[in-house]
Amino acid sequence: MSRSSAVGVGVVGAGVISDTYLENMTRFPDLRVLFVADIVPERARAQAERYGVPGYGSVEELLSHDEIEIVVNLTIPIAHAAVDHAAIAAGKSVWSEKPLALDRASAATLLETADAAGVRLACAPDTVLGAGIQSALRAIARGDIGEPLTATTMFHVPGPELWHPNPDFLYATGAGPLLDMGPYYVTTLVHALGPVARVSAVSSRSHLQRTIGSGPRQGETFPVEVPTHHAALISFESGQSAQSTFSFQNALPRAGMVEISGTEGTLVLPDPNTFDGDSVLWRFGEDAPTTLPLVGTTYGRGTGVVDLARSIRTGGPERASGAVAQHVLDTLLSIADSADRGSAVDVTTTVAQPTPLSESWDPAAPTL
Repeated sequence: MSRSSAVGVGVVGAGVISDTYLENMTRFPDLRVLFVADIVPERARAQAERYGVPGYGSVEELLSHDEIEIVVNLTIPIAHAAVDHAAIAAGKSVWSEKPLALDRASAATLLETADAAGVRLACAPDTVLGAGIQSALRAIARGDIGEPLTATTMFHVPGPELWHPNPDFLYATGAGPLLDMGPYYVTTLVHALGPVARVSAVSSRSHLQRTIGSGPRQGETFPVEVPTHHAALISFESGQSAQSTFSFQNALPRAGMVEISGTEGTLVLPDPNTFDGDSVLWRFGEDAPTTLPLVGTTYGRGTGVVDLARSIRTGGPERASGAVAQHVLDTLLSIADSADRGSAVDVTTTVAQPTPLSESWDPAAPTL
């Protein structure tokens, strides 16, 4: 495959999240979306036809496609590791939806296997690469709040069963608010403050069953397998700290809160589950806050696949890397462990803090 050509992509999983990925990836010139696979053939066909993708069928057919270099894994969490391993065994690089795996050993094995095979492994969320969070990260890097010291994050909602037609998996092992939404917030914190060293946490579960509120299964109940609220104190290797809560049991929705405070001020970041949004800077001694300009692109999910594709061609590092995802997973699992044990837990992995993207970085620009 020529290093000057666009990178071939195949998508595994044609569920709800595939719409935003396919809508964006089919208009990014550095990518060629060639195939959609799903365990339900008609669903794969429908998405391929809707977005003008030339091929559709089984995962086996996708993996045998010579022109596909990146497999975009959009399956449910319990299937992430198995699909990623199959893609790596076929010599493909992987972009995986979060979480990377459901346990530490599986995540470590994935990274080791990809490295041995000479392919890349990257992972959502790529919202951290959007103009919203990137503009905030550049502000922190240039010293707008002085030396960063502390952070506060909050995700509080009643629960996704109110809007999602098939919410069961969001309350199963590998999900819940911690592993479903936690990656957005902890990934942002790792980009802003560096790797985590230690966590302390408590958790609770408000109901043993939930009721689907919309769609063809409206009124159907399903079991809740995991805690639906976690409150954590996160300590970073650099000595900084963050207080974070992740909840599916709050009648008053308060989602998207990320604040980072330093010696000179506090920065209120946009929702880490979005690609845009303003950052607001509060500085000591000033009467009013300043809204910082949003600089960069806000295309949406699939942005990280472009970053991965360009990294494959240039040999540089991808920012939404498997190593970052492994460390974030380790942190989140440590929060769950701490809540179970009633004591603090050390986070044993580490990772290099990613650098912010340049202001001119654009996933829609043809570079390959």
